[in-house]
Amino acid sequence: MDDMQKRILDIIDEHKQEIIDFVWDLYDKGEAGFREFETSKKVISFFEKYNIPYKKEVAITGVKGKLVCGDAGDRKVNVAVLGELDGVACKAHPYTNTQNGISHTCGHNIQLGALIGTLIALSDPQVKQSLSGTVTFFAVPSEEFSDLDYKSELIKQGKLRYGGGKSELIGLGEFDDVDMAVTTHLHMTDEHSDVMVGFNTTNGFISKLITYSGKASHAAIAPHKGINALSAANIGFNALSFQRETFKDSDHVRVHPIILKGGNVVNAVPDEVVLETQVRAKTMSALMDASHKTNRAFEAGAHAMGAQLEIKDFAGYLPVLPLQVQKPLFDAGQVLKENGASVTLFDIHTHNPASTDAGDLSHIMPLLGFTTGNFEGALHSKEFAITNKEKAYIIPAKMMALTVYNLLKDNAKDAKEILEDFYPALTKQEYIDYMDSFK
Repeated sequence: MDDMQKRILDIIDEHKQEIIDFVWDLYDKGEAGFREFETSKKVISFFEKYNIPYKKEVAITGVKGKLVCGDAGDRKVNVAVLGELDGVACKAHPYTNTQNGISHTCGHNIQLGALIGTLIALSDPQVKQSLSGTVTFFAVPSEEFSDLDYKSELIKQGKLRYGGGKSELIGLGEFDDVDMAVTTHLHMTDEHSDVMVGFNTTNGFISKLITYSGKASHAAIAPHKGINALSAANIGFNALSFQRETFKDSDHVRVHPIILKGGNVVNAVPDEVVLETQVRAKTMSALMDASHKTNRAFEAGAHAMGAQLEIKDFAGYLPVLPLQVQKPLFDAGQVLKENGASVTLFDIHTHNPASTDAGDLSHIMPLLGFTTGNFEGALHSKEFAITNKEKAYIIPAKMMALTVYNLLKDNAKDAKEILEDFYPALTKQEYIDYMDSFK
């Protein structure tokens, strides 16, 4: 551990209560994607307190701040620190926002704490002077891909192009000046380490809004005169179930629909049924195959009952590509380990069937990631609970700040080596073309 790494840890410890209070304050104030107006204000208050120039209302609620470091050194490398603004619907959780049913059982408030802690540490004059490059602090909207009706309306109004925060920011060109990104999340497995260094692969997904239109009629007197849209949907569900054995285990396909609307009244033949589903897979080819089979299954239900069917596909997220554990991440983990934290390395040969819009970034720029623990209960569930506030909220901030420091110290030597070795899977234009193909 060098002197500046120790200084970073000391600064975060000095501001420990400030970071904990910020994260805890957000815990019962979750907001849905592209509606995180109050959360954005709280982030902005820190940008203003620590004199970070920022741009607000980026992709409706996003905030983008910049810290230019060093003086005579090379400032060209720009590292983005990512924190997500939104929560997830979980009305049963004890710390759910009672006004909207949104909770932080995803841990996004902890990500924002890591962003704030990194901002505090790196804006210290001595730390800032020791670095060469720019740090972009990005409070990103809408990582949770849900609420398609609301997002569809925003797209119709021209206020939104895509349904996910990072996708929208890429489309707007807000990542054009960024060279690489650092992100974090709570563990998505049952590991109990304070820190797991690296990311394994994840599934990509496509979202679907499926509407069956039938014909209403009295359910007791004249059901024969109606066309039962709910029966059509049920046949679609059954057809989908029989498709499951056609998916290869190695593709990690997941299809998990819900019924948003199942009819209007119990004594009328249901004439409108609305479903929402996500189709997930490890590779793009497997994703397209599963998407086609899902559409085919639900089309069978409409055909069988004589109902009309509309399927709207929304570009979701790309899979996270396999990532080696980069040296700046590894070294940051080692520093924390020397200071008593439990740190392990991700096995990059494992796979996570969940999805994240970090996958989109992994296709176009280097992505450095780690996960953290000190919670119990499943993510997105009422059982989710923080077991150690100090560890859960402070360790991610230290890990994030140390990683960015390692990237930009010594005239950004390690960051430049990562950039030299990186070959994007997609150009930005190829990415945009893929996303726009769903319109």
